[in-house]
Amino acid sequence: MKFISLSSGSSGNSLLVETNKTKILIDAGFSGKRLEYLLNDASVLPETIDAILVTHEHTDHVKGVGVMSRRYNIPVIANEETWLAMIKKIGPIRDENILIFKNDYDFTLRDLDIHPFSTFHDAANSCGFAVYNGKSKLSILTDTGAVNERIKRQIVGSDILFIESNHDPIMLMNGPYSPALKRRVASTKGHLSNLDCASTLEEVLSGNNEKVILAHLSNENNTAELALETVSDHLIDLGLDINRDISLTVADRSIISNRIEL
Repeated sequence: MKFISLSSGSSGNSLLVETNKTKILIDAGFSGKRLEYLLNDASVLPETIDAILVTHEHTDHVKGVGVMSRRYNIPVIANEETWLAMIKKIGPIRDENILIFKNDYDFTLRDLDIHPFSTFHDAANSCGFAVYNGKSKLSILTDTGAVNERIKRQIVGSDILFIESNHDPIMLMNGPYSPALKRRVASTKGHLSNLDCASTLEEVLSGNNEKVILAHLSNENNTAELALETVSDHLIDLGLDINRDISLTVADRSIISNRIEL
C-alpha cells in the first residue's frame, strides 16, 4: 500500500491511497483543475482513480468531488447523511456512481478493506477511515474536535497514521478569527489542537516505527514548525525517539507530500 497527501489544510484536502490493484482518493477538496495538477505531480492519471471516499460535506473536502466524478466516471462513496448534505455542493452524479456506506460498518473495495468510523465535527455525519491492505493499516483522522476511546481503538496499530494537528490554542485565541469561529474551532465539534494530537498519539503509538503525518494545519492559527515541535516534545517526554521509534512529518497545505510505501 502507498499513501500520498496531495494537500491537507484549511483551504483544501485530498489524499491518495494506492495498491497494485486500486487507487482511491479520500476527499477532493480542490477544483478539478487543481486536483488534476496534484495527481500529475504524483504521477497518477485521473482516469485511473477507482473511487472517491468522502469524510464529510464541508467544501474543503468536497469542492472537486462532482467535477472529478463526472469528468472521469469515478464512483463516489459516502454515508447517507453526507450525501444528503453535499449533493447541492457537488452537483449531479450518475446513479451508478452513487455508493453509500454506514459509519462503523466495514466494506471492501477491490483489495482494500475499509472501516469508516464516526468522528466529532459540525457536519452531518463526519467520519475517519481505517484502511487495510493485507497486514498493512492506514488510518485517517482529521476534522474532529475530540477523540474518545472508540476512535482510539480504531486507529491503534496503524502503520501510517494521518492525524489532525489543526491549531495552536494561543495562536487561535490571538488570531484573526471572529469570537464565534474561535469557539467553533476549539469546541468538541471543531478541530484537534497540536496538544490534543500529541495526547492522542501518546495513547495509540507503540514506537514500532509507525509513520505519523500531522495534518489539516490551519493557515492562520498554526505553523508546521510549531505543530512538529509541540508533538515532538510531548512524545520525547514520554521516552519515544522520534528518529528511531516513529517517523514524524507534516503534510503540506498546498503541495504533495512524499509517497509512503508499506
